[in-house]
Amino acid sequence: MAQSLHTTSTRDLSSLQPLASFYSQNRRRIVNAIPSPFSSFSRLSTRCAVRFRPCIDIHKGKVKQIVGSTLLDSKEDGSILVTNFESDKSAAVFANLYKEDGLAGGHVIMLGADPLSKSAAIEALRAYPGGLQVGGGINSENSLSYIQEGACHVIVTSYVFSNGQMDLERLKDLVRVVGKQRLVLDLSCRGKEGKYAIVTDRWQKFTDVYLDGKILEFLASYADEFLVHGVDVEGKKLGIDDELVALLGKQSPIPVTYAGGVTGMADLERIKEAGMGRVDVTVGSALDIFGGNLAYKDVVAWHSQQEAFTV
Repeated sequence: MAQSLHTTSTRDLSSLQPLASFYSQNRRRIVNAIPSPFSSFSRLSTRCAVRFRPCIDIHKGKVKQIVGSTLLDSKEDGSILVTNFESDKSAAVFANLYKEDGLAGGHVIMLGADPLSKSAAIEALRAYPGGLQVGGGINSENSLSYIQEGACHVIVTSYVFSNGQMDLERLKDLVRVVGKQRLVLDLSCRGKEGKYAIVTDRWQKFTDVYLDGKILEFLASYADEFLVHGVDVEGKKLGIDDELVALLGKQSPIPVTYAGGVTGMADLERIKEAGMGRVDVTVGSALDIFGGNLAYKDVVAWHSQQEAFTV
């Protein structure tokens, strides 16, 4: 199925240059003035709409599907890295596919801060301006540049949850730079002592922040959305973490997307049920466009059905 991806669009991107210049002249003011395509979600619409959010994971410039819990820092030898899939198609090809299928709010994740990955991510953002979020090494210094390149949101974890703790000043600084309506907080977590602890640094380091209603309510005042990987099941195609999905559906006051463990269409329905129709879903390794057995076209059709329930 990966071979059937549409070829990269050759449309002229020169029309984006005036916009980039306008951004550079107005910077923070303009970011706060432009409404996010997802910021208008009400609590009611979140309850009634379940969306498929596509993904583009980039490692060393290539689109890959990796078991995230095996991804080590570059200073280590990486010998236990488990790669489920590596595509010969560029990140921009996948971005064009999602654009043509009308899938907005997908995640471009740079699994490393190397120049090749950053270049590939920017190509994807330029191919689908306003349609994709971007994460991986985002901080207050570089976040605005990705918005200028076409990202609708920036996704942040380790910059805010630093050295095992939440750095509120960094979070506030990000909001000042890009605005609450452009910020997604990645609250990916692992089980610890019967609770879910937020993990950072490529999911290797536990923080002292646990996912519950109180922390979700607090962080919602700083972010437009949450992205939550169930790290214990992510990339392993072993089934979803129903308990985590239920927690998100019950407790998150803003739009939230769950990732991890989807194996087939039945899992999408399980997420819809466990999350009370309030939790969006992203799928990676299970999709046939990433070497899995779940037909991408079937997931897109499911997404279209869910759209009909949007209030």
